[in-house]
This record gives sequence, structure tokens and C-alpha cells, in this order.
Amino acid sequence: MTTTTIQQDLYPTRTGEVPGPAFEREHQTVWGSASDGPFDADALEEHEKRGFTILQDFITGDEIELYSAELRRLSSDDSLTGDPRLITEKSTGDVRSVFEVSKLSQAIDALSRDPRVLDRARQLLGSEVYLHQTRVNYMPGFKGSGFYWHSDFETWHAEDGMPLPRAVSCSIALTPNYPFNGGLMVMPGSHRTYAPGVGETPADNHTSSLKEQTVGVPSQEAVTQMAHRYGIDQFTGPAGSALWFDSNIMHGSGNNITPFPRSNVFMVFNSVENALVEPYAAPAPRPEHIASRDFTPLR
Repeated sequence: MTTTTIQQDLYPTRTGEVPGPAFEREHQTVWGSASDGPFDADALEEHEKRGFTILQDFITGDEIELYSAELRRLSSDDSLTGDPRLITEKSTGDVRSVFEVSKLSQAIDALSRDPRVLDRARQLLGSEVYLHQTRVNYMPGFKGSGFYWHSDFETWHAEDGMPLPRAVSCSIALTPNYPFNGGLMVMPGSHRTYAPGVGETPADNHTSSLKEQTVGVPSQEAVTQMAHRYGIDQFTGPAGSALWFDSNIMHGSGNNITPFPRSNVFMVFNSVENALVEPYAAPAPRPEHIASRDFTPLR
């Protein structure tokens, strides 16, 4: 495989209040083959078609408790007070996410290098990979707030300088994901369509967008068209389930007004052949703890 040379912005976005039209993505979703890792040919074909794969019982009960204990530790760690890696809810001030957890937790760092995880990331992306972003997410009962529809790649392209949608996310559930506790909704197949975001990126947009994203989201017209075209599915399953999803799939989540919390470990793998450049639609790159520029392959 050879490194792709980017000579122009192939995925323009945030060009003003009237976004450009959505268009079909030209790059594949699966870059490797069945001989490259744990996914068989049928699983890879389905992932290419739908843009996501759910694997139940991906980690064991003991591992669920280990990572849940790390989540509790990080959420109550006084040394993180005021740390930019700790993101709080806009309305309540409760912890929403902790970023760069692979550097804050040896257990989660080891998880990112576990063959069950790393071999799948390499296979899907067809190359060596590095960690673009890691975090733990909290959605407490009764007051957990959701996220509007968006494509992660649109943000990573606009604000981080990721050239192509050659990245994949792995979300591992530490609590049950029910249809009613704010579980992630996805539009199967929507990863094949790129929907530019509305507006222009203000300086330091990440300080507010990680609490509530309003810049760079698709228009309601684009969401409506894609929902009718692709339909909406949801990531549900017991604790220990894993969701692998393409960087460009349209997804979002509703508020959690039930008593049942929802938490997960979230890891983003990017191909080393898709290393970040200057942002395509932002004044400056986001901080390192949100978008790593250490492109050293994971081992």
C-alpha cells in the first residue's frame, strides 16, 4: 500500500450558512482483506455495506469491571479538576467525557493494543494505525444529554486536518445499551454519503462543541434526506458489546431520562497513511488531547 497524496480538499465543508450539497464518497470503507485479520470476508462485506459492525461479548465480565473502575476513578479524580481533558455537561456540570484516557489509564492503553482491538483496526484500515483520539463517555441516568446528528469525519477533516475518511471508531459498552437510555443511533449505509457542515468554524470551537455541537452539523434537510434513504438503526446490547463504525457514518444520540446510565470506552484509530495535515476549515488545529499528532504506529 502507498501513502495517498492529497493535492486538494476532497471533502469541502463549512463554507458558509448555505452548505454545499451532500455527495457520494469516493473512498472505500474497508481497506484490508479477510487474510489481514479477525473479520472474515462476509463480515468485511457487511461492514463495507452498512458502515458498522456490532460484536457482543467483545470483552469479559472481569474486563467490564476493570474498565468501569477506571471510569469511576477518572470521574472522581480531583487532580483533573480544571484539566481540559475533562469535559462537563453544559447544563449540570457533571462529567461528560474524559479525553486522552490512553495516557491516564494503563488498563485502557493496554486495551487499545489488545489484538482483539488492534488487529481489527489494522484490518479495516489496511495499514498500521495510531490512536487519533481516546476517551471515556458518561451518560448518567435522568440527566444525560445526547448529541445531534453528525459525521465524526466532518469534524476531524475540518478541525483536525484528517485528509480522508480512513479512520474507524471502536466503542465498548461498559453498561447495557437499551433502546431507551440514550443509545447511539446510526444510519446504516450513510457512510457512503458525505454531508458538508453548516457555518464556519470559530476559534477554539472545541471548548463548546464537545459539550453541545452547533457548528459543522449537517442541515436538517440533509438529515431528513439521509434518514429517508438509509433508515435509522441503534446500537443496543449488553455490557461488553463493541461497536465498530466508520468515521463518516451519520450518527447521534438522544437524552437519557431513564434511571439507567450508559458509559463506554471510545477509541479512534487512523491509518498512518492518512496522517493529519493543517485543518481544512478551522483557524488552527484542535489540541493534542483531542486529536493526536503522534503518528507512531501502535504495537
